[in-house]
Amino acid sequence: MSDQTIVLPSKPKTVSEDNIFGQYEINGLYPGYGHTLGNSLRRIILSSLPGTSITTVKIDGVNNEFSSVEGIREDVITVLLNLKNIRIQMDTDEPQTLKLRAKGDKTVTAGDIETTGQTTITNPELEIAHLTGKNASLDMEMVVERGLGYVAKEEFEGNDREIGVIKLDAVFTPIKRVRYEVEDMRVGDRTDYNRLRLFIETDGTIEPREALDRSIATMIQQMQALTGENGSDEPQEATLEYTPSESSGETASEIEQDESGEDETEFLKTRIDDLNLSQRTLNALAEANIRTVGGLARKREADIQDIDGIGDKGIQEIKDLLSTKGIELKE
Repeated sequence: MSDQTIVLPSKPKTVSEDNIFGQYEINGLYPGYGHTLGNSLRRIILSSLPGTSITTVKIDGVNNEFSSVEGIREDVITVLLNLKNIRIQMDTDEPQTLKLRAKGDKTVTAGDIETTGQTTITNPELEIAHLTGKNASLDMEMVVERGLGYVAKEEFEGNDREIGVIKLDAVFTPIKRVRYEVEDMRVGDRTDYNRLRLFIETDGTIEPREALDRSIATMIQQMQALTGENGSDEPQEATLEYTPSESSGETASEIEQDESGEDETEFLKTRIDDLNLSQRTLNALAEANIRTVGGLARKREADIQDIDGIGDKGIQEIKDLLSTKGIELKE
């Protein structure tokens, strides 16, 4: 009679680790379980770990994001894009109000922000704006909140008509990138067991190992809910990019075929300001109210050429980026 026992895997082993990047390895997974666990953990890590983001900004003398401020080199949209890159640790679930007051000919950085006792900025060197005269000034207030995943600015509660308050799309996730690899390994006489490797990069507000441990705990809670145990949070949708790899139960070509369609779908949900485009192109697309890759891909090339600030170079870099996923602009 054949053995019907499913051997349990090892605990995650740290291969390499620092404060923002970690590589971990899980050995002895039953054949096929490498992709089952790797894909599930990756989705949870990307979608279900709480983080912080600036959700509203009020700049002295500015009524909306399309304004400009005398004495500041950047326009307001560029300043807001820079603010979205600020990474903030917060020791409370209550929204926090941060202030920034700068004056004179200087480069304003995230380190100039006045934090509260419950907030810490982890990238104080980030440049926000450049003041261009001794009388130039920048005075603003920012509200920082905790949340999960991505939340469009239209979904935030509040008075949309309040003059001077600018809402921002919030990317709460503290994770920059996650990918996994699966390879075969020997367990006893069998050589088709799986070894799972996870590569996690954070924004510095959470350590990679903590991200992994929290994702495992979340998965366990979800499974317990299915068996009648007490569950926790509602399921969250994840933004996912797949890395095809071989497994004992599937050929590489089958994996590519299954994953390429979902890969493209998830790519279309990507925010424009998360892409590796020049700042000039990002600003022009934002002013044209193009927010996602999907919105961009629906445009004809002629429509994009008509956008102020996008020349032939901008068109070409957009084409090059979309082509990496097999997407072409409409003629």
